[in-house]
Amino acid sequence: MNRSLTIALVLAFVGFVVLSNTLYVVGQREQAIVLSFGGPVRVVNAVGHDEPGLHMKAPFVENVVKVDKRNLPLIADKEEIIDVNQKRLVVDAFVRYRIANPLQYYRTLRNETIAQDRIERLVNSSLRQILGSATTEQIVSTQRGALMAATLADVAKRARTSDLGVEIIDVRIKRADLPQGNQEAVFRRMRTSREQDAAQIRAGGEQQKRQIIAEANKEVAITLATATEEAENVRGQGDGLRTRIFAQSFGKDPSFAAFYRSMQAYEASLGQGDTTMVLSPDSAFFKYFERGPGAK
Repeated sequence: MNRSLTIALVLAFVGFVVLSNTLYVVGQREQAIVLSFGGPVRVVNAVGHDEPGLHMKAPFVENVVKVDKRNLPLIADKEEIIDVNQKRLVVDAFVRYRIANPLQYYRTLRNETIAQDRIERLVNSSLRQILGSATTEQIVSTQRGALMAATLADVAKRARTSDLGVEIIDVRIKRADLPQGNQEAVFRRMRTSREQDAAQIRAGGEQQKRQIIAEANKEVAITLATATEEAENVRGQGDGLRTRIFAQSFGKDPSFAAFYRSMQAYEASLGQGDTTMVLSPDSAFFKYFERGPGAK
């Protein structure tokens, strides 16, 4: 009985080992490369095929290596290029690719680390060649789209020629900057230019301010002169009217005229309160103090 149980357990274990080395699962986002004695022989769930799920292979003879089926990103290291005018430019490139031929990919590259290193070198070489024939302005703005299309075509061709088993989907420039030393020089020139512009604007504003102040002062002077002239005319008219009224009044009542002139003389001589006058007691100057308005 113990012997039969032992044999059963051994057979179950052997069956489990054989089964675990026979069955494998391929995910929806994966491609499985089946290796026979270390060499790639077939692909399961390749691009353009829908074969995810449970699959079988020859146990102990075949192995499975899984690679990604999706589009893969690659951010290349910064590359310094020299444009057609011998100006230096630091470029950051972004690449998208996919494993189109897993068998060739495995034969040539083996894994993703080696693949990204090879693709990055292809991209940098293409960027130096394509962007090196353009100006910085064209790279940054005016012909960026056309240059990226040319770079994509060149990198894709290099990848096919190199039999990497990958398909280059897109190549883009993330950033295109001047080297640090050049940036500082450009920033200094820009700052100097902006300071000159600001100085010109301030000078123009100061000139406009002086013109506005001069115009305002001129308007004020003209307004004051006009107002003074009008005031003098009105005052003259009032004085003339007063004189006519006084003349008419004095002509009607000479005693009132004498009394009024005496009041004006009193006001002029005694109005300040600190006047000292030496007069004889019978002086006519104070006759209205003694006898009132009817004095003669």
